[in-house]
Amino acid sequence: MTSPPAPPFEPWPALPLEQWQDTRDTLHLWTQVVGKIRLALAPAANHWWHVPLYVDARGLTTSLMPYRGRGLEVVFDLTSHELQLLSTLGARRRMSLGPRSVADFTAEFRSHLRALDVDVPIHPVPVEVSEAIPFDQDTEHASYDADAVHRFWTSLVSAHRVLSRFRGEFRGKASPVHFFWGAFDLAVTRFSGRPAPRHPGGVPHCPDSVMVEAYSDEVSSCGYWPGGAAEGVFYAYAYPEPAGYRTSPVAPGTATFDEALGEFVLPYADVRQAADPDGHLLDFLSSTHAAAARTAGWPTT
Repeated sequence: MTSPPAPPFEPWPALPLEQWQDTRDTLHLWTQVVGKIRLALAPAANHWWHVPLYVDARGLTTSLMPYRGRGLEVVFDLTSHELQLLSTLGARRRMSLGPRSVADFTAEFRSHLRALDVDVPIHPVPVEVSEAIPFDQDTEHASYDADAVHRFWTSLVSAHRVLSRFRGEFRGKASPVHFFWGAFDLAVTRFSGRPAPRHPGGVPHCPDSVMVEAYSDEVSSCGYWPGGAAEGVFYAYAYPEPAGYRTSPVAPGTATFDEALGEFVLPYADVRQAADPDGHLLDFLSSTHAAAARTAGWPTT
């Protein structure tokens, strides 16, 4: 049996936010519903590395999560547009991804978990969003443009490739390249090996303790966020921000420091339109990290 042909794969597709923002916001909340299952089941790891999703060959996955001596994986298949729940006991459940409310998505997802005899209580309210409507009451977010979602996934595949190469060039402690469903961004972080001052918190609908753990150590972090510009941005920041960081020269020339975000940003559109998109993005990642390491005096060995 063969699967239907997948849509064309365009490594760096156009992603005008105005054309898919409602879909983006709905998908963001769906990933939070699923991500909170991973948060509940995965063994705790430093800096909350046990909670993200991961880019895979079909979309986004929780990876294998332990549950009562067996395993569960949940996959957003963004090519066939279905959510798959896979059990190590051999069972598989599927639900369609299409225009449907967060409340409807949540109800069906929970029904599939029950069918797999999986009972996982979660805090049923989204985090890191300005308006936190409980999942089972959210009938406002109900958009799904399948073509836009597939294009977003292909952009994640390309960003993942470049971020993984960048990660591999660092010999010190570095995070995986992972997708944080709280802020809806793909990120990778390098560590200097030194502790950081206590993070002040203040993220909407997110306990301060989450940020305290996430930023317990000095970091240089970067990633891809489908917001902040007409087609999203690549970003880079340092915590704590060293003196002179935000005024440091970085490449390429279209990269700027966003005072509101407190981060360097490079528009996604600039990357996709470059003659060498991967090299263009690597220049940004490497130069912003060099600025962080230089201004903070990172150890060289």
